This record gives sequence, C-alpha cells and structure tokens, in this order.
Amino acid sequence: MMMMSSRMAGSTLLRHLGPRLFSGASAVRGAAAAGGPAWSSLLSRATASEPAPSHQRLFPVRMASTTATPAVGGDRGQGEAKPSAAAKDATASYWGVQPSKITNEDGTPWRWSCFMPWETYKADVSIDLKKHHVPATLLDKIAYWMVKALRVPTDIFFQRRYGCRAMMLETVAAVPGMVGGMLLHLRSLRRFEQSGGWIRALLEEAENERMHLMTFMEVAQPRWYERAIVLAVQGVFFNAYFLGYLVSPKFAHRVTGYLEEEAIHSYTEYLRDLEAGKIDNIPAPSIAIDYWRLPADATLKDVVVVVRADEAHHRDVNHFASDIHYQGLELKDSPAPLGYH
Repeated sequence: MMMMSSRMAGSTLLRHLGPRLFSGASAVRGAAAAGGPAWSSLLSRATASEPAPSHQRLFPVRMASTTATPAVGGDRGQGEAKPSAAAKDATASYWGVQPSKITNEDGTPWRWSCFMPWETYKADVSIDLKKHHVPATLLDKIAYWMVKALRVPTDIFFQRRYGCRAMMLETVAAVPGMVGGMLLHLRSLRRFEQSGGWIRALLEEAENERMHLMTFMEVAQPRWYERAIVLAVQGVFFNAYFLGYLVSPKFAHRVTGYLEEEAIHSYTEYLRDLEAGKIDNIPAPSIAIDYWRLPADATLKDVVVVVRADEAHHRDVNHFASDIHYQGLELKDSPAPLGYH
C-alpha cells in the first residue's frame, strides 16, 4: 500500500513538473521503463510535441525580458544568430529612438560621438594664470598643504613625462565636479529646491576634464601599471572626496581650487619643455582640434595652452564656490557661472 501511494505521488509530481524539467522525451522514456503504466501514459504526452526551450519551461512568459528585436537565425537549436542591421533598425523604430544625423557647419558628417558640435568652444587663453588664493583659515591651510603633499609622489613617479602626468592628472581632476554635481542633484531632490545652476556647472567641469583625458590619450598611451595606479587612485580619491564634500563642501571646493592651481603649474612646465625642444611638438590630435576649434595646423603646444586655460577657469569656479560657503550661504543663493570655461 505504501509503495503504491509513493508511486502515485511520484506520477502526479512528474506529470506537473516533467515537461518543465526535462529537456526532451529521452528523459521521460527512462522514467517510463522503471515506472510502469502511469509513467508510460506520461511518455505519450511528453513525446506528442516538441519541448519548449528550457528558459520558457522554467520561467513564466510574463517574466521574460521585453524585446523589440525580431527573431533571426532560423529554427531553434541552430545557435543564436547575431542581430542584423535590419534588426537594429527595427529596434530603433519600435522604441521611437532614431539615431541623430549630426553634421558640421559645412554639411559634412560629424565624426565624434563623445561630444557634439554645440559643445565645442574657443578657450579664453587671456585668463590670469597667476591668481592664487592665500590660505587664511585652518581649513584653507589644511587643504593647501594636503594638495602640496600629494604633488611630491607625483613628481617622483612621473619625473618629466608630462604626457603621462597629464593623463593621470585628468583622471583625478574629473572626479570633484562629478561628485559635487551628484550630491547637489540629490540634495535638490530631497529638499524640493533648485540649485541655482550649480549642478550643471559642476557636471560641465567634470565633462571638460574628461575631454582633457580623451585628448591626452592620443598623446601618451598608458602602460599597464599606470592603468593600475589610476584604478587605485580614483577609488581612494573618489571616496575621500565624497566623504569630504558631505562633511564640508567649502573644504572640498577649496581642495579642488588648489588642485587646479597645481595643474596650471604642471602644464606651464609642460609648455617650457615643448618650447625648449625637450618634447616633440607633434601635430594636435584631431579630437582636440574639433573640441577647442583649433586651426587645422595646431600643435601639441596649442593644446596644452587651451587645457591650461581651462584649468584656470576651474580654479576660479571652485574657489568662488568655497567663498560662497564661507560667507554662510549656499551655492543656490548665487547664480552658477555656466559656460565659464
């Protein structure tokens, strides 16, 4: 009696789960050989039709991922085919998102996807490069000497390899604007208030610094250990700056202001070596020519000049932001210098 009860329970269980768990009729045949008539009955139903793919058997249809790409590649079991150009077009048409056709002013196709024509500009190279915020308060002095201390290992490691130095510098310089913009964005959402344009201003700074990196990637290719250093430095600096901004935004912006002052100093030394012939003044990368609207015959020296001018503008913006906090105000109380660089 117990054996019959167990057999009937097993038959009932397999009747419900068998079509989902077994990939074909062969597994059910093996069960039928050992299970008698009840299992044979199940075999006849399992072999009547081709089993569905395993992911459709195990998961309900409503849990499947929504897709707009038409099926390609023929019958099941032949392998998954790569989507064709027609399939990609169908996907774009289904979601209503069509690739934009961007052109230059002369009508030729725009060749960059990392920035658009309306994001290009002519750098203001007339900015005062010698301006310096003299540290007065304790926080200012901590920020100043911390940045000075960070310059020592950088000088030791890179020596006068300014191309690699610039590349490393930009991986760090692009962090503060992103962190500040992100935290201001979240603050604006929490408090249901506007930011005075500072979210966009700081994100513009981060994007501008990233474009510096994209430019110097064309000048100096990083080695494997330099890439490893970037990972380590970015991980440490991002988290440290994030916590620092949460605790004291005026301190965080002051640190960034002093970092930009050091960047101006580094690019000035870079220019000296270029002018002295110690570094080849190669033609400017095409990405730099389009981004800063440089002449077609621009050189690396021209690129360093405009990058240095950008850093001077970032210096001013961050010292200005720190001063706003020192006055007991919030950034939203003073209009942001959008497009200042």
